[in-house]
Amino acid sequence: MLKLFRKKQVEVHPLIARNHQAFLDFEKNLPLHEYELVVLDTELTGLKVKKAEIVAIGAVKIRNLRIQCAETFYALVQPDDPLHTSSTLIHRITPGELQMAKKLREILPAFLEFCGDAIQIGHYLRLDLEFLNAASNNLLGGVLKTPYLDTMRLAMAYNEAKHGHYYEHSNIHGAYTLDALSREFNLPEFRAHNALNDSFQAAYLFLYLTKKMKEYGFRTLEDYLRAGRKWKIIM
Repeated sequence: MLKLFRKKQVEVHPLIARNHQAFLDFEKNLPLHEYELVVLDTELTGLKVKKAEIVAIGAVKIRNLRIQCAETFYALVQPDDPLHTSSTLIHRITPGELQMAKKLREILPAFLEFCGDAIQIGHYLRLDLEFLNAASNNLLGGVLKTPYLDTMRLAMAYNEAKHGHYYEHSNIHGAYTLDALSREFNLPEFRAHNALNDSFQAAYLFLYLTKKMKEYGFRTLEDYLRAGRKWKIIM
């Protein structure tokens, strides 16, 4: 007789419940500087959500539109298979380092505690959130409901506001990568492909873009959430 096994349902973690409650009736029409923000980044073993794993998480807080250098989070994460992958050459995290790291089940709650109710910021953040939410759902019983802003989309919205609706966007030649935009706007540059460094890099880009976009009428969190949503990102 064929037996069917149902995947055990994970009990909703208090951090997930708190997150859902915090953003149930969340006010989005306040000026941007009134919100606490967290800029985050992850390093991965690859890009396929079903196969790849997180190997590092980095984040830094922004408060009153100022980077809080003393409020950072960084952790290496031991994947199930801490061997060399094609991504090792990019993020330079060795298998030896990963074997000494904690598992994601231990890291993720600490990371969510650090983030609290802050709005999430990142560059091409959809990719990071796919992995984080998949892990959160598997380990903590639910995904996050936190609103987020993507600096890649904000850059597209800024160019449209500056140049008009006729402006054509293309990421084929890497015009909207984090390092390319940072060089274009003469921002401080950090060593790339380190989760904490990339968080700082994205934080500087975010503050630059939001300052410039104020000249075109962007004021509230909702203004920035709407910005760039229509643009299709080509990677």
